[in-house]
Amino acid sequence: MGRKSLSSKRRREIIQSFYRIAKKIGLENTSIAKVAEDMQISNGLVMHYFKTRDELLIGLNEYILERHLNMVNSIEYGMMDNKESLVNFITDLFSRKWNKYFDDGVFYSCYALIYRKKDFNTSFRNYLEKLHQVLQEKLLEAKSCGVIFNSNISEITEIIFALIDGSYYYLGMFNQKEINYREKEELYIIYAIKLLDFSSGPS
Repeated sequence: MGRKSLSSKRRREIIQSFYRIAKKIGLENTSIAKVAEDMQISNGLVMHYFKTRDELLIGLNEYILERHLNMVNSIEYGMMDNKESLVNFITDLFSRKWNKYFDDGVFYSCYALIYRKKDFNTSFRNYLEKLHQVLQEKLLEAKSCGVIFNSNISEITEIIFALIDGSYYYLGMFNQKEINYREKEELYIIYAIKLLDFSSGPS
């Protein structure tokens, strides 16, 4: 049990080193050799845990997912049992709070790999599906608490997620301090929230 725990810890340390280096010099320039140098260990020891760079990339993807889920499942949101909590949750999904959990450059470099590596395509798709699931669970919770009355939560989840993903990619080209950035972000949030039915239900 202790050996397994130590192995998991070492794998995580290697992934974290890989992530740190990718933030500095770009994912395409980050290698097993650079990770070994950063950690002051041998290449062989890194490859004991990750036989290839592709395995390490998938580990990085799982690490990013974990950090994303830490945000969307944050205790600060509590239950979706009132309109304010749900609106705050949706609003934050459009914000750059995500940047506390991952680096945009690393994330989009990972995304580009789905077109070249089948295994990574599968890993990244699983990652997105899990984020979809969390959003859907939050909306279902709001519905069960009588906060929203949408009949097709699955459909609403897809549309809101697409708005979040698309706006995050597009707004990444703007400075957050620009008025133009804030206006666009606010517009997307308004339309996402308009998709939610906060009416009192059938009379």
